[in-house]
Amino acid sequence: YAPYSSNSGFYYTRSNKKVQYLLTSLLYHGDLIRKTRSHQQVLNQLLLEHSSLFGLKVKVLDRHDYKLFPGGYHFNYDHSTMHQIISGKIQPYIFHMFFTDGKETKVKFLKQFGEWYVHDQCTQKLEDNANNLLASSYCCSAKPLLSCYYKDKPSAIPCNDSPSHDKNGESFWKQ
Repeated sequence: YAPYSSNSGFYYTRSNKKVQYLLTSLLYHGDLIRKTRSHQQVLNQLLLEHSSLFGLKVKVLDRHDYKLFPGGYHFNYDHSTMHQIISGKIQPYIFHMFFTDGKETKVKFLKQFGEWYVHDQCTQKLEDNANNLLASSYCCSAKPLLSCYYKDKPSAIPCNDSPSHDKNGESFWKQ
């Protein structure tokens, strides 16, 4: 097992020559990323290589620290943790929807979870208008944009009348 099992969907780096070289190397490995269909595998390999060869210091968040850094794994498989987040007993620093295939599914899950704040008409335009404050206030909601999609996935409100996402999925809000 590699000592670094990072999630390449969310990371923080310092600005220095070693990190610049790491990220340049990641760009140069675009063919491998395309072949493996995973930038995460390539990044993990490069973290190992650059720490060994060039002394890059790497710290990886504890993926088992569900109270501070929960994510898609917990959303899909740990409903007890998700109930604690919804009730406010656990207040994570960040929630990354890893362990979930596809942007469309991730957006649906985040909307249902009560953690989506971008109006539908802006999801494509937002990148084009990133520096436009008017677009930001028009596109971003102060309150979560909540929608029900699946009864068997965590939700800020009961979605018992919605279909199941998973085969034989039971309601998240079952008593």
